[in-house]
Amino acid sequence: MDSVRGDPSEERTNGPLSTVLITIDSLRSDTIAADGRPKHAPTLAALAERGTVFENAFAHGNWTPFSFPSVFASRPVFAELGDIGLPGSPTLAETLSAAGIDTAGINAANGFLTDFWGYGRGFDDFLSYVPDAGSGAYSKYVSAHPTVQGWIQLASVAARGTIDRVRGTDGNGERRVEAGAADVEARARAFIEAREADDPPFFLWLHYMDAHTPYIPAPRHVKHVTGDRIGLLRTLRAHAHTGLGLEVDAATRRRLRGLYRAAVHAVDTSVRGVLDALSDRGLRDRTCVIVAGDHGEEFEEHGHLAHYPKLYEELIHVPLIVDHPHGEGGRIPEAVGLKAIPPTVCETIGVAPPEAFEGESLLDTVRGEASPDAEPVLSVAVRGETVTQQPIPRRLDEGELLVSARTREWTYIRHVDSGTHELYDRASDPAEQRNVIEAFADSEIVSRLAEAATEHAARLGGEPRAAPRTGSSAGSNPGSNSTSEPPSGVAARLEALGYR
Repeated sequence: MDSVRGDPSEERTNGPLSTVLITIDSLRSDTIAADGRPKHAPTLAALAERGTVFENAFAHGNWTPFSFPSVFASRPVFAELGDIGLPGSPTLAETLSAAGIDTAGINAANGFLTDFWGYGRGFDDFLSYVPDAGSGAYSKYVSAHPTVQGWIQLASVAARGTIDRVRGTDGNGERRVEAGAADVEARARAFIEAREADDPPFFLWLHYMDAHTPYIPAPRHVKHVTGDRIGLLRTLRAHAHTGLGLEVDAATRRRLRGLYRAAVHAVDTSVRGVLDALSDRGLRDRTCVIVAGDHGEEFEEHGHLAHYPKLYEELIHVPLIVDHPHGEGGRIPEAVGLKAIPPTVCETIGVAPPEAFEGESLLDTVRGEASPDAEPVLSVAVRGETVTQQPIPRRLDEGELLVSARTREWTYIRHVDSGTHELYDRASDPAEQRNVIEAFADSEIVSRLAEAATEHAARLGGEPRAAPRTGSSAGSNPGSNSTSEPPSGVAARLEALGYR
């Protein structure tokens, strides 16, 4: 059976469907080719062939804490408070859980997607792989930021020195990562295997971290994608440049791209396993599968690596695939934002979305019944005195707010404090390398996009408004109030990484 395509013998109904939402950290839009099946992502490419691909899908922020409030609450970061974390309005999981839907979330140790920031709210089962405060040195130093586990793994690999430890073998050539793709897959399989084909709809969220810097895929993935081996010392050197915000030569950049694609292949292989599990339980054609990148990744297209505070193509343009059993399939060129995910999931499962959701469901588009709204997609970043300033600003009062407004053809970026702005014609300049604002300064498109960006900036940068966020699937959530200080263990982890 082709687990990507499903079993055509399975009964198809037009009723509510289960939904698996797969978010992949740092997944660039060009990861999935417009045609063919790239060797680093054959499963995702096949899923795109079967499902509906939104060719111009955009994240609402340049990194996870700025992007995910839209993915989980269909509202922009800073909509209520000048800090990161989910707003006090209902989240996707809370909405589904209140309607009696079985919900589970598995986050592969992204420190920003934890109970402290409100991401466990509403889930019946929630696993973040971030140790509780007070659980020792690991708790103190590891999970404050997504890169930390990877850096410690790299350092420990160099220290141990033995081949089996370097490869982290588990019988399948997978590295020993407590929250790697294989572990996420195992947890997802366990959840799916407890379901029966005639059970009520469920919601399962999986967040993969393997494609986030530092890229440390198992050697078998590197060999598969690059046809070569990349030595440990070269890997360490390349990632050291990334972490320090330094430029790299062409050979190092190619090496990093190879490691990145190999890491994507690790995720792709895991996703195939999740789809296999759905098929094995007779659930594949009773389940909508949504895949999205939470933001992209830069490889010096605009002078840096990773995802520093910028709003260009390589960071904001992300894959978005909706594989609905009753969808028309195909490719949708209109611009859409990730805030559309929560209402789309709600409609798919048969639950009314709350009024606080700002996005519109894409289900009519997936069914071939309508086109997405034509409103510009808005995204934000906060930049310090320099692009590579550490810690990276994560509050409005820690740097300059940048706001972009995008359509299918244009990208407008406004630097709010300085008043400077940029315009890119994505039709003729898809990499956004030529700022044409002077040539179009008086045009209708600049007027429209500038107005949208200015209104968004005013909305986010005004006086404090809204009550503290409250509630959590794990009980009280002390981190839901942005004015409160994190628990000592969380604060120690953040301080250890220079994030406070």
